[in-house]
Amino acid sequence: MKDGYGRQINYLRISLTDKCNLRCIYCMPEEGVCLMPHDALLSIEEITRCVKVATRIGIKNVRLTGGEPLVRKGIIALVQQLSAIPEIENISLTTNGTMLKTMALPLKEAGLNRVNISLDTLSRETYALVTRRDKLHEALEGIQEALRVGLSPVKINTVTVRSLKENYLEFAKMTLDMPLHVRFIEYMPIGTHVNDPNTGWGKQDVYPADELIEDINHAALREGLSPLLPVSDMHKPQGSGPARYLAFPGARGTVGVISPLSRHFCSECNRLRLTADGKLRPCLFSDKEWDVRTALREGSDEDVYKVFLQVLNKNPDEHHDKVGTEREMSQIGG
Repeated sequence: MKDGYGRQINYLRISLTDKCNLRCIYCMPEEGVCLMPHDALLSIEEITRCVKVATRIGIKNVRLTGGEPLVRKGIIALVQQLSAIPEIENISLTTNGTMLKTMALPLKEAGLNRVNISLDTLSRETYALVTRRDKLHEALEGIQEALRVGLSPVKINTVTVRSLKENYLEFAKMTLDMPLHVRFIEYMPIGTHVNDPNTGWGKQDVYPADELIEDINHAALREGLSPLLPVSDMHKPQGSGPARYLAFPGARGTVGVISPLSRHFCSECNRLRLTADGKLRPCLFSDKEWDVRTALREGSDEDVYKVFLQVLNKNPDEHHDKVGTEREMSQIGG
């Protein structure tokens, strides 16, 4: 089904929890966020019912997010239930990867198709600085396990931050010998902690995607590598996202860039977001949201369906660089 601007909406991102085992400085304060009461969270059964209703508006792809979705009890059962819905074609997961070593196989067996792993640095010291946790080794093991069990594609989501001075060529080189798809995502200043020197960065840390690729190519040439080149549609990894993809000649994987700030892709947006406490959001950058939890708990499937229709009819044409601040990124689901 199309929204008011003719965009085909077929993708639902579902936040399962606002809890996380990391404390990334661009996502939440060191002490964490004020957690939602347990009874405010949608149950596994309510999420499944919501997705079943969402297929009536054309939802075919579901992504599970958090917080960190793997800390949510019942996630394996949820994946099993979602995979049993005939209209759902793909179930994916966004995770920090630190719990994948033990969970990748049961998730795959339950019906998970693909995984995105958030990893912003390959330096143990910087990882501990950014996430406030010393878990880089666990994340890297999770990537290898995801590849081993056959989740495909395996994508690495890397938020690019100018002041970190990270060696992003090293990320891009991961695609040479492994079937990994590294996607560089422009840092998005979202949440109340932005510009707080103790917890996050500011707008000056946005690293525009085109500049980033130019810098990576210069670094590659200095190492005797060919520059990244655009890839054809047939070589792009499966997914419903807005990334533009490139690759080193002969590489097993690809490099993608996602540019929500420097190059808006609002006209291509195909998604809605469901928060862990049952609010539907048409746009990551807006604080506007609609309550679907009440309809799930007090109404019929038709009442739930009507909420989806309301959101479709109010979907904005673009975010106009107005960034919402009422929720932290961990509470929205990214």
